[in-house]
Amino acid sequence: MINAWHRSSETSRRLDEIPGIGPALATALVASVADPKAFRSARDFSAWIGLVPRQRSSGGREKLGSISKQGRSLSARPVHGWRAGRDPLCQIHGTKHRPWLTALLARRRTKVAAIALANKIARMAWALMARSERYREPVALAA
Repeated sequence: MINAWHRSSETSRRLDEIPGIGPALATALVASVADPKAFRSARDFSAWIGLVPRQRSSGGREKLGSISKQGRSLSARPVHGWRAGRDPLCQIHGTKHRPWLTALLARRRTKVAAIALANKIARMAWALMARSERYREPVALAA
């Protein structure tokens, strides 16, 4: 039933073109987000999913907390898929074309890199849903 709904939804098919998003996650995103323009920015969307640190800021002082483990099921799905290990993360997303991911994996743990990658892909998904565009491969990946 999920695959049938995925094939019938144009937005879900567009999200499926993003590397790292499959039919199940694309369908879950489209079903969960009625109006992507309700979010002011991609960061707000990512915060709603639960992929960015909690903000406790006042008086111009920015205080970032930790990423809550009590997030929505939408945050668990991509992170579990992308944190299966360092080698699969590199194989799937090609560190040759993503130097930021290579540098992050050199500095941080694999789980932190997986959450950063999930955050980046969630922001791309919001942009595609809000602007009704198709996924275009970045110039660095095309070369």
